Amino acid sequence: QVQMVESGGGLVQAGQSLRLSCTVSGLQFDNYAMSWFRQAPGKEREGVSAITWNGGKAYYSDSVKGRFTISRDNNKKAVYLEMTNLKIEDTAMYYCAADRDHRGDGPFDASGYQFWGQGTQVTVSS
Repeated sequence: QVQMVESGGGLVQAGQSLRLSCTVSGLQFDNYAMSWFRQAPGKEREGVSAITWNGGKAYYSDSVKGRFTISRDNNKKAVYLEMTNLKIEDTAMYYCAADRDHRGDGPFDASGYQFWGQGTQVTVSS
């Protein structure tokens, strides 16, 4: 049984930082590309950042480029999202996702991911 558990969310003020973690069990972690998506109330789920199976390549949406950093530790079966200079518009539920089959239309195509976590809430206040 695949389990993906996000943690690290919380309430912060604009300009502050948070580090999200996603720990995975029940799958061969180093076979999977991993991504972070987010969904704000009333908005569609959007891709934030993605990383290849070995960490060799990372992708970022334009809205977070330069502020967020994705990383992974295959030994710990975990993926991380370091978020700095947080903005009010970063407020959302953040989800990690795992993809082995690469059938999506790019790293931010949510339909291409096989497994998802339950999410962790990030709220940024002014």
